[in-house]
Amino acid sequence: MADGKLGDISAKVEAGERVTFDEGVILAEQADVLALGRLANLIRERKNGNLAFYNTNVHLNPTNVCVYRCVFCAFRSDLKDAKGYTFTDDMLRERVAEAKAAGATEIHVVGGLHHQKSFDWYVNVIRTIHEAWMELHIKAWTAVEINWFSYLTKQPTRWVLERMVEAGLGSMPGGGAEIFHPDVRDKICEHKADAGEWIKIHREAHELGLRTNATMLYGHIEKPIHWVDHLCRLRDLQDQTHGFQTFIPLAFHPDNTGLDHLAKPSGLTDLRVMALSRIMLDNFDHIKAYWIMLGEKTAQVALSFGADDLDGTVVHELIYHDAGATTPEGLTVDQIHRLITEAGRIPIERDTLYRRVIREGNGSTWRIGDVIRSNEPRVATVSA
Repeated sequence: MADGKLGDISAKVEAGERVTFDEGVILAEQADVLALGRLANLIRERKNGNLAFYNTNVHLNPTNVCVYRCVFCAFRSDLKDAKGYTFTDDMLRERVAEAKAAGATEIHVVGGLHHQKSFDWYVNVIRTIHEAWMELHIKAWTAVEINWFSYLTKQPTRWVLERMVEAGLGSMPGGGAEIFHPDVRDKICEHKADAGEWIKIHREAHELGLRTNATMLYGHIEKPIHWVDHLCRLRDLQDQTHGFQTFIPLAFHPDNTGLDHLAKPSGLTDLRVMALSRIMLDNFDHIKAYWIMLGEKTAQVALSFGADDLDGTVVHELIYHDAGATTPEGLTVDQIHRLITEAGRIPIERDTLYRRVIREGNGSTWRIGDVIRSNEPRVATVSA
């Protein structure tokens, strides 16, 4: 890294010191991407050694009908559109049965905000899944969805979270964060929960004992300073609650959206954001290279630019494929192992809470072993 300010920042990172907002902007705007990668890889290996994590999971998007019209979204549908759909209880049970047959440890549930469905319908989604297979971890509902449920019920968001936990909710994904800064957020999703509401809901989730993830959507109309602003807000909340598990930078896919005149972010931008995220989020244990959005090749390289997790098998992902993602809708465990080992890392299957998954027999029976990095260990034997 160059002399002067960049050199001073590099020395701070090497010494394990925190990078400030202003220093983060310098890194985002001026640093060579390979130099950023070197620093990010240093932090990655301090935290997670040579390990790279994945999980066996399936996605469930219970409806694509949505009251909002976010300019960046290709997934949503109007109620009467031909592509609009809504899951029945039987369809939910079928997806759970598929997850069970695949030996999944997690189901990831997010979707549209259907204006004709009551809060009870959304609670029933969680309850139906939980009752169909109680051992399956349910990671569900973004903060934007929790905010919508609060609007529907005229109840506080904490009350909404408590009802979901009672129904079987195990943790929350990090979607809906997009870009926090109002100069960008007001243009791409003006009606959604704002940054303050997103952060408040995740704070409440952490206070209730729920672990959550966090995301950032980059590569559209934002600038590098907005990346740093976003990351610093997440870092501040993590200092207070320690409830975030993983940060996932999400590359914007413009096809079929209101921003389809924009080019997709380049591979170098993907790696720059990945590395910057690892450097800025010094209090996050994990950074995920979401292969669905990045593509398998860039995700492999990201394992040397700060990422230590590839997500998982991700069967039935629809949101980013509707926006033009050309990656497969799922990978096998063998394919994920190959991606990780070719990158020079050691594949470790984890559950949602980063506990080691130990497969037995033909793989459909598994145990949850010791925590790999954080959380309290627990052992359970599950037969799929």
